[in-house]
Amino acid sequence: MVPRDSHTESARSFLEVVQGERLRLLSVAYNLLGSASDAEDAVQEAYLRWYRQPPSERNAIKTPGAWLTKVITRICLDQLRSARKRREVYVGEWLPEPIPAFDVRVAEPSETTSADPADRISLDESVSMALLIVLDKMSPAERVSFVLHDVFQYSFAEIAEIVGRTPHACRQLASSARKRAKSATSGRVEQDEHRRVNQAFKEAWQQGSLTKLLNVLDPSVTTVTDGGGIVSAAIDPMVGAEQVAAFFKAVMIKQPDLIVSEAVVNYQPGLIGSSHGRVIAVVATQITGTRISNIWAVRNPEKLHLWHNELSEGEPHVLRIA
Repeated sequence: MVPRDSHTESARSFLEVVQGERLRLLSVAYNLLGSASDAEDAVQEAYLRWYRQPPSERNAIKTPGAWLTKVITRICLDQLRSARKRREVYVGEWLPEPIPAFDVRVAEPSETTSADPADRISLDESVSMALLIVLDKMSPAERVSFVLHDVFQYSFAEIAEIVGRTPHACRQLASSARKRAKSATSGRVEQDEHRRVNQAFKEAWQQGSLTKLLNVLDPSVTTVTDGGGIVSAAIDPMVGAEQVAAFFKAVMIKQPDLIVSEAVVNYQPGLIGSSHGRVIAVVATQITGTRISNIWAVRNPEKLHLWHNELSEGEPHVLRIA
């Protein structure tokens, strides 16, 4: 029998642990960046930094998952700090990159983590378009403190080590962020009701009926479209049911071959618009009462690459990241 090399066995076990962290790291990065493609790049960079270390330093890391989380959060912090400069030259409104779904693993709460349910939001809430848009308006440190604590259940002591602030400061940042996020996470309707309202909107849109569109839209509804300067989209947000209804009717007139289908958009009922078998728009909605109060339509083709295989009728719209 050939004796086992304990060093080889140890290296193999560490490799399995590192690879097993991929889904969770992707989820952390997407929550922080609002972009699936940027999240993929951040995870890749974190892995590169792991493998660039001398073997002796890698083997000295007792918890690879914690090390990778710290590294990827710092990578995301750097990206968030430079994102505002990039947005200054972005054409029109910027919206997060929509995802069909996200299969993720959430870290187990540590002994020092608050058990207060009020300080927790579910993972599907955390990647809703409504919350991601609120998160994008926060400072990088505020966003990191909120996401790591309220979503991924890290203690403020752990977060402080990552962002280079005191636990008390991180607690205050998360509290401030929580108040700002309240509008996006409160008042959510049940999935069935959300889906029902979307269906009514879809039918009214396809029929080009102003009356039916006005019936399903909140009087003060706001619509934001993101074309990134690559495809046609409204440069400024549209406000008011009449303006929004007229816009969607005009879209159907200009593109009569547009097919509107139901889909899961960031864990919420949403819609996709396709033409000639290709997704050209992903629409997320927010419901207030029984009407649509916010519509976010992503048309930038650079943000739709995950949706190109999402047109199989009857198939679940699930993004599998493995």
